[in-house]
Amino acid sequence: MNYRSIFSSLLLSALSASLTGCFSSSKVLSKNEASVGQQLTDLDKARQQGIIDEKEYLKLKKAIIKNND
Repeated sequence: MNYRSIFSSLLLSALSASLTGCFSSSKVLSKNEASVGQQLTDLDKARQQGIIDEKEYLKLKKAIIKNND
């Protein structure tokens, strides 16, 4: 194997691994180990820091509460 094919293989592997984190969803897909209160606190911090907007905050807050009824 020459260096070009080794480099190409490594680059392809790195790109494939990095793409898995590029997609997100606002759906709550599984139970979280954190308490509902902790999840809501973390969500509020994300809103305050500008990580999520008010609309997404309300949507995620509703999902957390619904999934923990």
